[in-house]
Amino acid sequence: MLELATVLSSVAPVLQEAAGGPALEPAAAAALAVGLAAFGAGYAERGIGAAAVGAMAENEDLFGRGLILTVLPETLVILALVVVFVV
Repeated sequence: MLELATVLSSVAPVLQEAAGGPALEPAAAAALAVGLAAFGAGYAERGIGAAAVGAMAENEDLFGRGLILTVLPETLVILALVVVFVV
């Protein structure tokens, strides 16, 4: 598995050599930010959802807690969209 430092050290020189402008256009940077936030939220929901369904299978009273914990990571995507529109 690649380490983040290795990937960044190989990508940084390419991005720094961009002649006369930023490496990414503002629209592309916004799309990348929202995409990464959505990917992170989906990754978090995978584990939370599995645990919540398992808990609800054993005790139906945990439905409210499971629902709240499953929806909570989606706030990352909503906040990313808000940041895109504010900036």
